[in-house]
Amino acid sequence: QVQLVESGGGLVQAGGSLRLSCAASRIIFRFNIMGWYRQAPGKQRELVATSTSSGSTNYGDSVKGRFTISRDNAKNTVYLQMNSLKPEDTAVYYCNARPPSDPLNLGGSWGHGTQVTVSS
Repeated sequence: QVQLVESGGGLVQAGGSLRLSCAASRIIFRFNIMGWYRQAPGKQRELVATSTSSGSTNYGDSVKGRFTISRDNAKNTVYLQMNSLKPEDTAVYYCNARPPSDPLNLGGSWGHGTQVTVSS
């Protein structure tokens, strides 16, 4: 069982910044696509950002230019730097790990989630 431990959520005013962290076991981190997803009340879970082991990144349209995903290979940790936060960014943010052979993320592993609340 993959263990993903998230931290860094909280309450911030609109326009502010937060950084989320997700720590994973070394072998999982090294060979998997790491990502962040979010789910707001009453909405489906949506992609925020992903990062491959080679460093390629992908972002959801609503966060492009404001959020940055990065990996610290020495710490087996993936980060999500969130700038210019908006109230619509309020959601539970989940860390995810999936192998490249699973493009639909059917067998991916998930963290427990961390709440991000942006006040207007």
